[in-house]
Amino acid sequence: MAPYGSDGSTAAEQNAEQSAGQAAAAQDELRAARRRGAARYVVPVTVVGVAAATIGLVPALADSGDPDLPEITATRLVQRIAESDEEQLSGTVKISTDLGLPDLGGLESGLMSGAAGSGAKDGSAADPTARLTELATGTHTLRVAADGPDRQKVSLLQDAAEYSVIHDGKDVWGYDSKSGEVYHTTVSDRAGAAREQVPATPKDLAEQALKAVDDTTSVTVDGTAQVAGRDAYRLVIEPRQQGSTVGAITVAVDAETGTPLKFTLTPAAGGAAVVDAGFTKVDFAKPDASTFDFTPPEGAKVTEGEAPADVSAEAPGHGRAAQRAQRDLAAGLDGLKVLGEGWNTVAAFDTGSRGGLPAGEAGGALGGFLGSLGDQVSGEFGKGTVFSTRLVNALITDDGKVYAGLVTKEALVKAADAGA
Repeated sequence: MAPYGSDGSTAAEQNAEQSAGQAAAAQDELRAARRRGAARYVVPVTVVGVAAATIGLVPALADSGDPDLPEITATRLVQRIAESDEEQLSGTVKISTDLGLPDLGGLESGLMSGAAGSGAKDGSAADPTARLTELATGTHTLRVAADGPDRQKVSLLQDAAEYSVIHDGKDVWGYDSKSGEVYHTTVSDRAGAAREQVPATPKDLAEQALKAVDDTTSVTVDGTAQVAGRDAYRLVIEPRQQGSTVGAITVAVDAETGTPLKFTLTPAAGGAAVVDAGFTKVDFAKPDASTFDFTPPEGAKVTEGEAPADVSAEAPGHGRAAQRAQRDLAAGLDGLKVLGEGWNTVAAFDTGSRGGLPAGEAGGALGGFLGSLGDQVSGEFGKGTVFSTRLVNALITDDGKVYAGLVTKEALVKAADAGA
């Protein structure tokens, strides 16, 4: 294959670019492009709420052949992601998330639906904060559309029903067709909307992952693929450190536009992806303006939500970005510590509650139940219980301390010993 334009390189140069210095340079270029105003296909954090950490659009379909594309270096491919400026798109997507959470016999879904219908702050079945937590587990199909930073729409398709979130200028609407309820809030201005963003497309997820790029991270180009009928390069991001639960992150990058089309996070332990996200159908033409029009149906219950607070656009990731974010958080929370570095970063804090899991007549039963879901461990820190998912592990010690991170149980205990 021929080199990719004037920015391509030989195989030897590709190997050389894996150095920590070039990886860090790629991260800096990504941030610079973000500041220059690269387009965002996002929904304000008001809309997505607590689901932000796990939202991804689309589990990947099987690749339909490996297209023959010009060679490109990892550094250049990262630059192309940063420089991609496709402000319009529409398509069909799916979400597949498998964190390996324990089966609580319907308790989890019951809590979610209860929060949406009767126990939520605003008491609205259309409140995105509660509704979009559904995306934290299982597989879901969505329709998405974007027309620049001020107009987006995401619709969660359900049996004989649909839940939609529409951002149009200063207005943000949530509409649940099953209950007929409507949720409404506003964003203060365009800049505020850009700041209050969450990962809502493969592009957003890829940019969050690229914040991990430092000397603890390997970034390579691993061949090509086809996603949603479009030719793409495969960018692979892997921790160099031992002890992380993250195995690899693979991003399929559109060869023509530089837009990430597919995002897959696989765990170090193997098995199915924890998050598998990619377009099944995508069109970069400008969506019809009527796509973003919304008027509450006659007689619908409309709940007014509070306008969002001003928050930073740079959401926590891993590596240097994660450590900065966690240390900033630590400055505002008494006793919060950040242990380790890179992908092995562990957050630690003291709950002030001695005895670890809940005690007492009722608490003892709850503590026993929770304890049965975890593994008993001990070390220089004392004794405690580790609760595990396929990605996140958390240790609660008997003296009330908590350690959590994207690390293995063994790495977590080691961090707790170091912090004791």
